Amino acid sequence: MLVSALVTSLAINSGLCVLFFTLYSILRKQPSNSEVYIPRVLAEGGYKKSSHFNLERLIPSPDWLRRAWKLTEDDLLAASGLDAVVFMRLINFSLRVFLFAGVIGVFVLLPVNCSGDALEYVDFADLSNNSLDVFSISNIASGSSLLWIHFSAVYLVTIFICCLLYYEYRYICEKRTSYFLASKPQPHQFTILVRSIPVPVGSSVSDSVERFFSEYHPSTYLSHSVVRRTNKLQNLISDAKKLYSRLVHLKSDPNKQKYKRSGTFGLFGPKVNLQDHYEKTLEDIEENVRLEQSEVSLAGEEVRAAFVSFKSRYGAAIAFHLQQSTNPTRWVTEQAPEPHDVYWPFFSSSFIRRWISKLVVIIACIVLTILFLIPVVLVQGLTNLSQLEIYFPFLTSILTITFVSEVVTGYLPSLILLLFLKMVPPVMEGFSSIQGYISNSAIQKSACSKVLWFTVWNIFFATVFSGSVFYKISIFLDPKNIPAKLASAVPAQASFFIAYVVTSGWTSISSELFRIIPLLWSLMKRPFTDSKDDELEVPAIPYHSHMPRILFFVLLGITYFFLAPLILPFLLVYLCLGYIIYRNQFINVYAPRYETAGKFWPIAHNSVIFSLVLMHAIAVGVFTLKNIPVASTLTFPLPVFTLLFNEYCRKRFLPNFIAYPAESLLKKDRQDENDPTMPEFYSKLVGVYQDPALTPIHFSANGDRLNSPLLSASSSSHS
Repeated sequence: MLVSALVTSLAINSGLCVLFFTLYSILRKQPSNSEVYIPRVLAEGGYKKSSHFNLERLIPSPDWLRRAWKLTEDDLLAASGLDAVVFMRLINFSLRVFLFAGVIGVFVLLPVNCSGDALEYVDFADLSNNSLDVFSISNIASGSSLLWIHFSAVYLVTIFICCLLYYEYRYICEKRTSYFLASKPQPHQFTILVRSIPVPVGSSVSDSVERFFSEYHPSTYLSHSVVRRTNKLQNLISDAKKLYSRLVHLKSDPNKQKYKRSGTFGLFGPKVNLQDHYEKTLEDIEENVRLEQSEVSLAGEEVRAAFVSFKSRYGAAIAFHLQQSTNPTRWVTEQAPEPHDVYWPFFSSSFIRRWISKLVVIIACIVLTILFLIPVVLVQGLTNLSQLEIYFPFLTSILTITFVSEVVTGYLPSLILLLFLKMVPPVMEGFSSIQGYISNSAIQKSACSKVLWFTVWNIFFATVFSGSVFYKISIFLDPKNIPAKLASAVPAQASFFIAYVVTSGWTSISSELFRIIPLLWSLMKRPFTDSKDDELEVPAIPYHSHMPRILFFVLLGITYFFLAPLILPFLLVYLCLGYIIYRNQFINVYAPRYETAGKFWPIAHNSVIFSLVLMHAIAVGVFTLKNIPVASTLTFPLPVFTLLFNEYCRKRFLPNFIAYPAESLLKKDRQDENDPTMPEFYSKLVGVYQDPALTPIHFSANGDRLNSPLLSASSSSHS
């Protein structure tokens, strides 16, 4: 790729960023767009719509930048929880890494690369027609002593990143403990989920749980709530919500058609009043829901699982960590998620179905990975004009136009990959939801890992090792030659990944601020709905989409900082934009739906360790190909040291992310002994883990008669 192609891509994406920032600064001031740009502020009552026109609304202003910049970590922790703090710490960590690497790369390695003559001399008089490869390590001649500068840079950056990783892991671990100690009593801290409950003949799941825990945990057992199979109920309630929404829209729009034929497709049969028809149907659905809830209350609908609560956190921890039965496949325990975080459809599927689903997900991920190679191959063809002219000779005359060729090679490939990647996070979230996770947060964590490694394989390795699927697989079947293959293939794709950072990074982070999809959806539905009748839904940040993107850019920066240091300034711009934009989104847009207390950080830590080891493998191969065997040999200790460091961190910090220590649990329990609100908390704990599908619904005018609770026997308290 020529410098001119990169400049064209840079100009297009810079223009889009300026456009998005300008439009955001104007549109966010419009009262009609408040549900798009400040839904969280609106839900918290911090904004009042004004119908008076003000000229200031049409003038862009940077006041939102000041508010985002002034946000402190304590404010973020109080407003959005520890997960948001961990997310922003990841961006801060990346900024520190690439500021340090950027100083070395831009002011040391880049001049060294330009001084080489292996490819060509840099023509500063005609800079736009230079290849980007002249700024990479490829321009250093084999055997040159200048390569020792790159060797030293690899060592320095590795040590710096490991030190920073240790500091961040320790800080977040301490923050997680202090966050727990400062928290109010939460139901999930006192509760475990018990599965594979054995039920004797003539007994029920509830009786078995009560008998078992009263006998073996008599001093700490408090209550339990049996899980029931509610898949039919969930479908009925979903139908009721959809019908209620139609009824509300019908009443709010006086111009909407009020009559419709009751026959097939609304073309046959007598005309009926839609409002009366919807209300009658809604009453029928509510009655069916009540009947189904009564049937579910029978023991036959019980799932052999229950949420068991204890009088102390320490008692719940003991029950969680101890094997409850001589048969380890019975009375299986795991930590309970927050009540609103429970993924209730999990309990409606059988063990065999979940086991088959896991196999299906593995196969589906493999198929998706193979199918995704199609756009990757297409993108690789676009980066090579000579190949395009061979396969599509009729494009030769168009590709000779300078601007067209620069757009095709510099901007279009990254844009195509960006568009295809947009579908990956929701697909991976769907895969994770059928794998047997009991909470939405666990589903997002699993999806986060899937999206990350899917991106690394399909964007990095598939792009680097251009060729057939079998060729890519054959590379990894021959581990001895992996460093050499990486050394020859990775530097060749430096120009593509620089353009990818600009297109996928800058544009995606700016569109996150502009929220183009929610804005378009709001504009399309506005003529047909009345916002007063719609319940405002505040979105939660999709960590499984945003975190893998940042971690992938970290991987690109670490692997390319000594190969093509020109990528570092563009990464720093992306991270600076992300630092401001995400802080603004946490203030105005996103509200937490659940809290994992920082459990996403181990995923980030492992990804950075992988990036370091990958960089070391590439460095070994590069120094070997450049005929500096001593440097190659001296690089071997680095991956060993990095993996040993990772093992130390895994032993030192990871256990604190799996469970809280007894020291912290007992400290909190002793504090609760003097808390006068604990009896009230215990009384609420009895029914807090009831499936939402079992709560009465009352959408219709006659729904008040359905307000009485149905399942008084679904929960049991131990006195």
